[in-house]
Amino acid sequence: MIKEFKVKTPLYSKCIEVPSVIQNATGIHILSRFIKSIIFTTDVVVIKNNNADAIMAVYPFTPQPILSHALATVANMPLMVGIGGGTTQGDRVVELALDAEFQGVLSVVLNAPIDNNTLLAVRKAIEIPIIVSVVSTDKIEERLRNGADILNVCAGRDTIKVIKYIRDRYPDVPIIATGGGSDKLIEATIDAGANAIVYTPPTTTQLMKDLMATYRT
Repeated sequence: MIKEFKVKTPLYSKCIEVPSVIQNATGIHILSRFIKSIIFTTDVVVIKNNNADAIMAVYPFTPQPILSHALATVANMPLMVGIGGGTTQGDRVVELALDAEFQGVLSVVLNAPIDNNTLLAVRKAIEIPIIVSVVSTDKIEERLRNGADILNVCAGRDTIKVIKYIRDRYPDVPIIATGGGSDKLIEATIDAGANAIVYTPPTTTQLMKDLMATYRT
């Protein structure tokens, strides 16, 4: 067996590491990238200091091009950026999708409430993959028929049930899913059929709190 080497320096040795169990996922080839682990954040400090394969940047405000531009500038790994689908609908979503593609993001993410007409319009407008978030087993066929390339399952306690439903009926559809807060839950999510896992990291506030506790000892 070839030995694995790790090269670090004192100032750059700290980073947020995604759970190693995620490496058990099969992964998804998205354009020229192979993705297993996705970190869910819009924090530029976290974006710059983690070992995930990709960033998913979705936030609870109306998407704006300036925010996508800022995230794309900071990210040194593939970026999946939210372009609406909840409060933001219609032509604005299409324009945001085009702008995101021009910024060089890997894919765009549409929230679960997106209407199928807007989804189809985005599909006709851009060439990069479209990720559609799903929170239940409803409308799966409609999402796929109208342009979803990847399904992002974020159904809370029903996540594993929804993954199994999709995997049983659509064996060739790539699935991203939120893995939960423990290795056991992540493993169960992978076993259910998720190809890549979204990991939510601790906040910088929590990390700073832990660091200050260390400084005070």
